[in-house]
Amino acid sequence: MPDAAIVVLGAGPAGLAAAGRAAECGQRVVLIDDNGRPGGQIWRADVSEPPHPEMLPWQYRVTERHVEVWTGSQVAASPGPSRLLVETPQGPRNLRYSKLILATGARERFLPFAGWTLPGVMGAGGLQALVKSGWPINGRRVVVAGSGPLLLAVASYLRRRGARVLAVAEQASAGHVRRFAAGLALDRHRLGQALRLRASLLGTPYRTSCWPVSAEGDGKLERVTLTGGRTLDCDYLACGFGLIPNTEPAALLGCRIEDGRVAVDEWQQTSVSGVYAAGEVTGVGGVDLALAEGEIAGFSAGGNPDAARKRFAVRDSNRRFAVRMNAAFALRAELRQIPRPDTVLCRCEDVSFERAGRCSGWREAKLHTRCGMGPCQGRVCGEAARFLFGWDTKSDRQPILPVDISLLSHSSDG
Repeated sequence: MPDAAIVVLGAGPAGLAAAGRAAECGQRVVLIDDNGRPGGQIWRADVSEPPHPEMLPWQYRVTERHVEVWTGSQVAASPGPSRLLVETPQGPRNLRYSKLILATGARERFLPFAGWTLPGVMGAGGLQALVKSGWPINGRRVVVAGSGPLLLAVASYLRRRGARVLAVAEQASAGHVRRFAAGLALDRHRLGQALRLRASLLGTPYRTSCWPVSAEGDGKLERVTLTGGRTLDCDYLACGFGLIPNTEPAALLGCRIEDGRVAVDEWQQTSVSGVYAAGEVTGVGGVDLALAEGEIAGFSAGGNPDAARKRFAVRDSNRRFAVRMNAAFALRAELRQIPRPDTVLCRCEDVSFERAGRCSGWREAKLHTRCGMGPCQGRVCGEAARFLFGWDTKSDRQPILPVDISLLSHSSDG
């Protein structure tokens, strides 16, 4: 007998929607997330504040239907069919399931440039998460750079928390940004969001076709140089070049990955029977798409296809928006010219761009330089190498994250 009929990995919008809807179908559901509380990055509230209001109805569904929530826990391996090895605060757990829903979200994409390893240079979403956890930002000078609507959301949040946001540097061209903005005219909900964001950033320069060239400082970040030679003295550079789906658990289970995201059918089922996927792991598209996909996955896995079908139109509409967004903010080829020969590509193993570039591919780079072999297991440098060199950097070996070796002894437990 399985420990749970349905296991949901990830407690962001997609995971909460999937868990709630699956439980409504009368299934026993376990929801697993590596953070201390549900919500994911998008709904993560400040440490001193109540949960995000948009999350409350979904959290209520999960609580009302007695979904078992494991926070501070992460899947390390799959010891066998329909089994997961989970690292929890109480110790390792060997979890059996009948069906699995992957809602593992996405992470920020980092591209290396001179000085990007200096303290004070961090991901845009990463700095936002730190501030939500209590990191002091009041009065600090911040440059936000990279690509995508997330930049404006982060800049607005930091400014509300007292930061001096000096500029938002967007790599996409002005034409692409204008066409994307014009496409919001018929979407009152998103248009309202965009207008509120821009209003909250009045006085903050928004520069298109602009990105970091170098970061400098004596032991920590002191200044950033952007394209065009403009240099800004600052305390933090919040930089992220879009989002990358977290496909490692899906790849581990043998699910088909296409164009860097998990491939699913109309019911959100992957190529592996009984395994579903929803949210950013199937392609970056925002919270509304994640919720719709999560509901469909939950209903489908829970055995209610009629309820799932009623969410198809909402999902398809949001997918069309995602296509427009990803096209508008696609990374431009000039970004491949940012790294200098001595720029660090792999921070964990201190491998330079030039040294890695001498290799013919990802496997050779790992064997000859240990690029991608450090604590992050290639989650940062792997995606950078894929963009910079065109390498296939996927890997599905387990464990999929660094774990205490004692955990692996449980992989053979009943």
